Amino acid sequence: MTTTLRPTEPLQHAADGTRSRRYHVCVNSRPVGAVHLATDTSFGPSVAKIHELRIEVPDRGRGRGTVAALAAEEVARGWGCRQIEVTVPGAAAGALELTRALGYVLRNRGMEKVLEGSPPVLPPGSADRPMTRDEYEIWDRTGRQAYAEDWIRHGVPEAEALAKAKRDFGGALPQGPDTANMRLSVLEHEGVPVGELWLGDRDGRTFVYDVGVRADRRGRGHGRTLMRLAEVRATAVGSSRVGLNVFAGNTPAERLYESLGYETTTYHLYKRLL
Repeated sequence: MTTTLRPTEPLQHAADGTRSRRYHVCVNSRPVGAVHLATDTSFGPSVAKIHELRIEVPDRGRGRGTVAALAAEEVARGWGCRQIEVTVPGAAAGALELTRALGYVLRNRGMEKVLEGSPPVLPPGSADRPMTRDEYEIWDRTGRQAYAEDWIRHGVPEAEALAKAKRDFGGALPQGPDTANMRLSVLEHEGVPVGELWLGDRDGRTFVYDVGVRADRRGRGHGRTLMRLAEVRATAVGSSRVGLNVFAGNTPAERLYESLGYETTTYHLYKRLL
């Protein structure tokens, strides 16, 4: 039997410059699933993303998904893409195994914690305050560079990573520390600044956009305190969930989040198209 992709619509060109197309996954012309392929809004026309790959239940377990994914890669190559991405739900172990078998590499994952009971108490001597404008200027400059370097280490060309950092920071904080629904805090311990926390409202939850301990204050538990602070601030605004993103390979952060009860909601993987 032959598994192929059959377009169900003309090639779509969106106002933001992305292109996309939907397909039936067919076995001998019989539809057994669907694929939605598009270029990525974050990285432009050189990066494709599989937004959907679905095989109907009766046809699963026969390699249809593997063939459909490989066919989608060929379409992306035809569009001139150099890389392809896919997002896998945290509970979809089979899909994660498939993507890794096809050569996809984990780039980052989304994690979330449901808040229950009373918020945690910060350790004695620890307290937060709003970030000042002068502190913001330094934090913004170094934060953008560190963010871009994370993307570069995970397969994104330097120019595209720097552009993404500029776009993401500038888009999320158009008024800097005065941006509505964003909270930039400095954590102090016994009056000494030890770290920063950037929180915001996203998808109906409190989201940790960035958290960092100053280099000379690491290894003293301040990272855990900053995450406790995120829960305190989330509870104060009536949020019942805290979400975050963590890059693959950041083992200390991954272990910290897991120890605090965060669970993986999504895996984000990529593959170079040669």
